[in-house]
Amino acid sequence: MARLNVPRQPIYTHEGATAKHINPEQQLRRSVMACLLWEKQFYEDGEEIADRISFLIPHVAPQKVADMAVEAREKMKLRHVPLLLVREMAALNTPINGVAHRDLVASTLARVIQRPDELTEFLAIYWKDGKCSLSAQVKRGLAQAFPKFDAYQLAKYNRPNQIKLRDVLFLCHAKPNDKEQEAIWKKLVDNEIEPPDTWEVALSTGKDKKETWERLIKENRLGAMALLRNLRNMKETNVDEGLIFQALDTMKTQRILPFRFIAAARYAPQWESIIEKAMMRCLEAQEKLSGKTILMVDVSGSMDARLSDRSEMLRMDAGMGLAVLLREIGEHVEIFSFSGKVVQIPDRHGFGLRDAIFNSQPFDGTYLGNAVQAVNNEREYDRLIVITDEQSHDRVPDPKGQGYVINVASYENGVGYGKWLHIDGWSEAIIDYIREIEQ
Repeated sequence: MARLNVPRQPIYTHEGATAKHINPEQQLRRSVMACLLWEKQFYEDGEEIADRISFLIPHVAPQKVADMAVEAREKMKLRHVPLLLVREMAALNTPINGVAHRDLVASTLARVIQRPDELTEFLAIYWKDGKCSLSAQVKRGLAQAFPKFDAYQLAKYNRPNQIKLRDVLFLCHAKPNDKEQEAIWKKLVDNEIEPPDTWEVALSTGKDKKETWERLIKENRLGAMALLRNLRNMKETNVDEGLIFQALDTMKTQRILPFRFIAAARYAPQWESIIEKAMMRCLEAQEKLSGKTILMVDVSGSMDARLSDRSEMLRMDAGMGLAVLLREIGEHVEIFSFSGKVVQIPDRHGFGLRDAIFNSQPFDGTYLGNAVQAVNNEREYDRLIVITDEQSHDRVPDPKGQGYVINVASYENGVGYGKWLHIDGWSEAIIDYIREIEQ
């Protein structure tokens, strides 16, 4: 018989530092909260990450998994990975403290589905290994979610995909809230629901793109995110600059983090001053963060990679965006980059700060331990915030003050535990979370 009482084997980051052993719930969280499902990351394949998520779920208490799915959707704004979590929960019927994972499927699914296309996307994920009947809990969750959407939302996402909204309705037997909704659903079933005037629909009709963009801007039909994401397309189709500047000047910037503006400016550099003005406006209402803050931004080679094949944002954008944010809301902030060495960044604002970080040093290995040790030796601070993919090459010491590691990747092993407060993923919730912890 093999011995069971043996020393725990060390685990490592992808660059070779000794990583921390963590429990299954922590492992699941770090794999979920920065996960664009099935998208390849710098060190790991998307299928590998998805398989690890599926493997871990049975080892985490049902309510914890359900809460994580809701948090991933509502706070981290992730769309696909919460659906995978629920899909895996539906297959688990072994009770843990009297509750099985599948017992929580209906309520969790109804909550994480927040757009009509997530109804069909869930079924695609549910059937990824082959078509099968839906469980009673899944039917109930879909039936609870379907009535949340009005005619405009259903029309917007009524697409000719392999699984259609009408298919979901037939399968879950949802009940309409009233006669008006019943009439809308009948149109959906009969394929008679009229497509709404959205930018996606307008551009798919084959009409002149320049005229379409200009009409949508004049009629105020572009939200802030749609505007930022499509600046590149507007530039390529020669949309009137005056209209674009007017849209940027009047857009609603609440709850949009600076990394969105940084990504937009990369493809429209000639409009940087206007984009920067909108970005700085989004920071005006932010509550101040008191005391001395040190922010360390990972600029290693793996951070200079896109979030996914379909994204134009880099992982480094998240770090530079957080630096821009903290520079404005922090009472006293010093910023450093780290890779092969640690470099202090000049005291700049906005895109000037972004450029200073990006050009501070070559994108090399991840020597986080060396960087933290240097800051600990030379600085006093109230909080040390590190934004990184955690794939350090060297051992990472403890912080002197309150330490936060913000992990922006879904890799299996990391270093930011122990005396570090570990945060997986990034969104506007990060700064709110830090404030709550310190209050």
